[in-house]
Amino acid sequence: MILIADGGSTKCDWILLDNNGEQVLKTRTKGLNPAVFKEPVLEERLSENPELFEIRDQVEKVHFYGAGCGTPTPRELLRSILANHFSNADEVLVMEDMVAAVYAATTEPGIICILGTGSNSCYYDGENLHQAVDSLGYILMDEASGNYFGKRLIRDYYYKRMPPEIAEKFQERFDLNSDTIKMNIYRKENPNSYLAHFAEFIFKNEMNGYFYKLLYEGMSDFVHSRVLCYPQVSTLPVHFIGSIAYFSKDIIRAVLTPYGIQLGNVVQRPIDGLIEHYRKNVIKI
Repeated sequence: MILIADGGSTKCDWILLDNNGEQVLKTRTKGLNPAVFKEPVLEERLSENPELFEIRDQVEKVHFYGAGCGTPTPRELLRSILANHFSNADEVLVMEDMVAAVYAATTEPGIICILGTGSNSCYYDGENLHQAVDSLGYILMDEASGNYFGKRLIRDYYYKRMPPEIAEKFQERFDLNSDTIKMNIYRKENPNSYLAHFAEFIFKNEMNGYFYKLLYEGMSDFVHSRVLCYPQVSTLPVHFIGSIAYFSKDIIRAVLTPYGIQLGNVVQRPIDGLIEHYRKNVIKI
């Protein structure tokens, strides 16, 4: 049996498929980003899931796609942890989340973008991935991501740029004490996920002028920085992966239209596309 995982900083989805491509298990753990979390945290988050613990001896292959797995050191750290946990597996592969995004979005050449807790993009030529810009994470980059919009919301609230009626709902929903915010951002682990959890506020309220402007500006920043950098964008579709993209697809289309860019597939959860990819191309049922 093959265990497939799609992991970010906030959460990680796991699917166990048998040799006929049938789903045996679907579960979720906390995020397993090896570039953000230290080894003990990664081990704890993996072992605290009872469903994964129960099937650990049955797993023959582990294919993990995740944020923070694009460079050798964190990738090898997570691979070692997974190999120890699923000790009977004869194959443990750890790949960056962009690979899963491509598999989930298309089998043809295109530009593939991730808008989740963080953000990223690549050009897929039909066989290989090419990235025009190395990602430098949530402090310097991550335009239009959850943590990007979280920062925007907090700043707007404190600078009193947020409309009063929205600010009132915002302060009812979150602990906006300045000490609490600074503690979570500057002292605690995983500040990018902390910032990203504020972004849900946009999508759990009725769309209005303020939210539309916020999303439009964020998507424009992302397109200018992470989409137009690919010359192929003039002839290929641009696909988007992640919840931020899924709930903002009309705004994304509005941002792309003036450039004559074709919006391709918009997929909320990469794991769903991964299942089909494995059934067609790996297990070949």
